[in-house]
Amino acid sequence: MADNSKLTPMMIQYRQAKEQIPPDAVLLFRLGDFYEEFFEDAETVSRALDLTLTKRQGTPMCGFPYHALDSYLPRLIAAGLKVAIAEQVEDPKLVTKGIVKRQITRIITPGTMIDNSLLNDDGNHFLGAVSKDKEGELFLAALDVSTGEFSVCQTGTAGHLAAEIRRLGVAEVLVTAKLQEELLASGEFSAGDKAPLWSELDEYSFDSWDGFDYLCRHFHSTTLDGFGLRGKDAAVAAAAAVLRYASENLRHEAAHVTLLQFRTLSETLELDPITLRNLEITGSLFENSRRGSLLGVLDKSVTPMGGRKLRSFLVRPLRDHDAIVRRLDAVENFVVDPLALAEFRESLRVVKDLERIVGRLNVGIATPRDLQNLGSSLESLPAIKILLESLYARLFAECVANIGDFSGLTAALLAALADELPASINDGGVIRPGYSPELDELRSAASDGKSWLSSIQQREIERTGIKSLKVKFNNVFGYYIEVSKSNLSLVPEDYIRKQTLVNAERFITPELKELENRILGAEEKARALELKIFDELRRMATSCTADIQRSADALAEMDAIAGFAETARTHGYCRPEIFDDDRLNICDGRHPVLDDSMGSGAFVPNDTFLDCGEKRMMVITGPNMAGKSTYIRQTALLVIMAQAGSFVPARSMQLGMVDRIFTRIGAADDLSRGQSTFMVEMVETANILRHATEKSLVILDEVGRGTSTFDGLSLAWSIAEYLHDQPRCRTMFATHYHELTELAQTRRGVNNFNVAVREYGDEVIFLRQIIPGAADRSYGIHVARLAGVPQAVLERAQSILELLEKNSGSPREAVSTIPRRAVRNRKRQDDEEDSDIIQLRLL
Repeated sequence: MADNSKLTPMMIQYRQAKEQIPPDAVLLFRLGDFYEEFFEDAETVSRALDLTLTKRQGTPMCGFPYHALDSYLPRLIAAGLKVAIAEQVEDPKLVTKGIVKRQITRIITPGTMIDNSLLNDDGNHFLGAVSKDKEGELFLAALDVSTGEFSVCQTGTAGHLAAEIRRLGVAEVLVTAKLQEELLASGEFSAGDKAPLWSELDEYSFDSWDGFDYLCRHFHSTTLDGFGLRGKDAAVAAAAAVLRYASENLRHEAAHVTLLQFRTLSETLELDPITLRNLEITGSLFENSRRGSLLGVLDKSVTPMGGRKLRSFLVRPLRDHDAIVRRLDAVENFVVDPLALAEFRESLRVVKDLERIVGRLNVGIATPRDLQNLGSSLESLPAIKILLESLYARLFAECVANIGDFSGLTAALLAALADELPASINDGGVIRPGYSPELDELRSAASDGKSWLSSIQQREIERTGIKSLKVKFNNVFGYYIEVSKSNLSLVPEDYIRKQTLVNAERFITPELKELENRILGAEEKARALELKIFDELRRMATSCTADIQRSADALAEMDAIAGFAETARTHGYCRPEIFDDDRLNICDGRHPVLDDSMGSGAFVPNDTFLDCGEKRMMVITGPNMAGKSTYIRQTALLVIMAQAGSFVPARSMQLGMVDRIFTRIGAADDLSRGQSTFMVEMVETANILRHATEKSLVILDEVGRGTSTFDGLSLAWSIAEYLHDQPRCRTMFATHYHELTELAQTRRGVNNFNVAVREYGDEVIFLRQIIPGAADRSYGIHVARLAGVPQAVLERAQSILELLEKNSGSPREAVSTIPRRAVRNRKRQDDEEDSDIIQLRLL
């Protein structure tokens, strides 16, 4: 950047603004109706937005209209940029000396987004901060700036921290440079589309003493014991760092952050990112969308709040027996009372996103429509409370107790706000006529003045005989009379010339200036009064922040519960029975996603019976495409649904609660870290073997497939033995290694199952039914035929298979019996065939 002595006053102001923001942020500098960028920022923004980069006196610059901010801002954030906005904080018309004052109004980073244009309705958007205590335990503080949801979790290890960051979908992580280096060196964090932005803070930002004082001031408390943070200095440091960072970037106190919850991973059923991905809990594997996921099937929520609550139910299922039963009672109450269910869901349709509206109100970016939506939403609460009070489940009573009385606020908002509102308070017309006599008088004065302008134009046309004469307005000259050059000879002497154009001239008169002052004065006073009334309404609403948030959370929970009930009724789900033991009994269970997509009765149901005793491991063999993978996934999904408090697609289910679900399923291998398929398989398997407990559920699909037959079989055998003998956890092991069925002879907890197949001549029908016993064939050639493999290859494979099956020795010996085909060396010419070197190649 140039020396200040060589810069204009405006560019000096720009440079001063740049010095107030982080060096890795770009500055959008408001100049009239445009946001302008200069120097390096112009080059960065022009590349990100594909804007034309120009130069003025050697200074690179680009820009876009201010009203396009909502469309350009998401693209800048998606490009991984932090964006600072410098707004004009003075009316240019009122500035008589110097330049318009500007200041940084907010800095938008991936973790501090609060604008509607940047957020998805159905998911939280977290800013995180990581700290470590003296014992090496890691803590993650997570704040959703848009809703005020705030928690700090003791994650322990780097692996658990990485899992929690991915499970929450943290968009930005605050950390010291030293700790960041340590975490990245652990190998638990990888780059990718969903990887968070790492933002470095200095060590002082994580000072626990300063953090304690900061949190106490924010929560108006003298202690943090009530938040569960007593003696947890690292948790305090992380929580304070994330809250301070949010407030500094918002340039506003985050007053909507009214609660802080301390959590441990042991409070919920733990689902690591691998399991969430393999089971397609929130998104499908190959479409990367909700379609085809468990969330896509179960989300019948009416409000955005309910959708976010449901997602949290599914990624953090419960482990508290009483809490699960309370949810199931509420679902059942709705299921048996469909009229109440329908009425409740209909009543929610007028409720807007209260959590995010309150967030915007508290940080000063709410629109008139936000206030209107708040008023109409709160107006519906009394009827919703009456409906919930008529239901018997305990959870409904708890929610009713949390829904506040906002009759005073509702009445004030509905009385003050006009029916049709503009997008911005600056557009005027926000306050209803009749609400403020003073405002009505000012509006009348401005309106009468404009009527006078119309009459002046008509009078001057008649007086001068200039039929094309117009009375116009612009921000530079105010009101003026415009006369075309062909009519200048008719201009009266009392007209005062102000501007000459190519085809016209502009004039004013003393009468016109007097009327202008009256109109503009009334309009300016009306805008100021409207802004004052709007701010009073906003303050009235923000004074109820905590009560509105409690009400919103209660409504969100009921919305998610009602969605569970709607799905249960639609698809014929049953209520699972929850126990504290190790049973896992499912009768006629169905895969929820396939059951939904295939239609009623099309999906073949199956039973599952597991415990930690004589039924602790199912070894499942059978053909490809027969349904082994679907079956083991469906069992895990039903466990998640049950512990989330949902009914399940089954005739009956008895579940001893699970502490963690592990999956190793090859179809979802992610090779972005540069590891081979087999290495990924072994890393995930090692994680299971290290962390599975007796209360865990382990799902293994084709473990050992990525290496040689002997190596793979040996590993699969040893892994199965270890899980059976050590954690003694409930395990479902789908495999093509038929040798593993021999485990049932030496391990009393191993039981063999296979997928039923029916043969009609050369045709094979997969019945999709899981039955006791080991499979005797894999039907791989039949599957290859279905896949369209050429007939010649199929016939050759069949002949090789028959030879292999006749051999009674080892696999290696069997391979040696396969006839080789002579293949001519392609480097020789056809006429040299007799002298060719013959290569033998196994087909």
